[in-house]
Amino acid sequence: MIGSIYHSQPLVPCRTLCEMAVAVSTVADTCAAAKRAARILARTETDVKDAALEAIAAALIERSEEILAANERDMRAGREADIGDALLDRLYLDEHRLQAIARAVRQIVALADPVGQVIDGHRLANGLDVRKVRVPLGVVAVVYEARPNVTIDAAALCLKSGNAIVLRGSSSAAHSNAVLAAVAADAAVGAGLPDGCVSLVAGGGRTELAELATQQGSVDLIIPRGGEGLKVALQAVATVPVMYAASGNCHVYVDASADLEQALAITLNAKTQRPGVCNAAETLLVHEHAAHEFLPRAAQALADAGVAIRADERARHAIASSHANPHLVIENASDEDWATEYLAPVIAIGVLASLEDALEHIARYGSGHSEAIVTRDTAAARAFQLGVDAACVYVNASTRFTDGGEFGMGAEIGNSTQKLHARGPIGMRELCTFKYLIEGDGHVRL
Repeated sequence: MIGSIYHSQPLVPCRTLCEMAVAVSTVADTCAAAKRAARILARTETDVKDAALEAIAAALIERSEEILAANERDMRAGREADIGDALLDRLYLDEHRLQAIARAVRQIVALADPVGQVIDGHRLANGLDVRKVRVPLGVVAVVYEARPNVTIDAAALCLKSGNAIVLRGSSSAAHSNAVLAAVAADAAVGAGLPDGCVSLVAGGGRTELAELATQQGSVDLIIPRGGEGLKVALQAVATVPVMYAASGNCHVYVDASADLEQALAITLNAKTQRPGVCNAAETLLVHEHAAHEFLPRAAQALADAGVAIRADERARHAIASSHANPHLVIENASDEDWATEYLAPVIAIGVLASLEDALEHIARYGSGHSEAIVTRDTAAARAFQLGVDAACVYVNASTRFTDGGEFGMGAEIGNSTQKLHARGPIGMRELCTFKYLIEGDGHVRL
């Protein structure tokens, strides 16, 4: 049963202009201010939150020149530091991408407010009414690398779900994040949300990260969105609960019965549509009965798209057997290749004897993010769905669809590969917990 409950307390009035949370000097002070804001946000009416998000979306366009100038400073520094094309692509903003970010904010406005939704409800035999309802987590800290769009996506999701947010971006996007956080905080507070609802901590490196990860009295959840290095760093110090938006070593498996035209289109999309993201495919696995017909075409198409190929012996033999392009460069795949999230135009290719071998390979090397099978065999599709341990499992579709926006969530903070509290795209419902509301009429327990 899905319903809603009334907010029993009025919204506490707040100042119309923000004493910027991003200017608070210490991590502890920033998190304490966020905690105060979270108590107000938890009982803020939906229309107030939606008005704040509309104000943020409008401000992104109105202040685009300021935002893009800051982003260009980060891009220039990134090019000078030679951070690589994948990270530069994540970092880059232009008018089109800003408009897309603003649209995502407005999509969140259009979604139902999860706060107060009744998950379950019933009347006990003794007459007590029990309801299980969604409530905000409180203060969510988001630690992320490179992507400045996360600043707005995460802020919008947290505010709509009644949470205050503390942002900590990477040094590579320092200027972009500072302006975007200021835009979001100014607009949100100007529209009626409390000071401290959006804040940014910057500088301090690992010491500051450790301080943020130990704010047990203020921070209710930390979500790191980045590589394995960030995950390891947090695992070593965190005393606050952590939901890992982890890396994606994703596979496309082409089964013996696959429609090879579909398989080619899915493989190319999964690998080349945007190679530097966590839902891009890093490994192509092909059943031996499809390998000789499929792999020569697939390898040529991948190479034509600028993808470097690393293949096992059986895959190399299948590719070479066609004699279509004797100059095609194929490197030998190593164990390290199977375990690598390239985030680059590189793919590992292997040929396997069975679906069971594919499941075993994915179990050994996969990260639990997104896995795909291309098949016309219903039994094989079902076996793959049941046998793969991942947040998102696709049949005849690209792994690139693992995304909060694509899933109708408006946006996402990241993709969780964990099994507890949330799995897959982290949207508004994943930023909520629940409480039980029990109503009686003078009931006492005998």
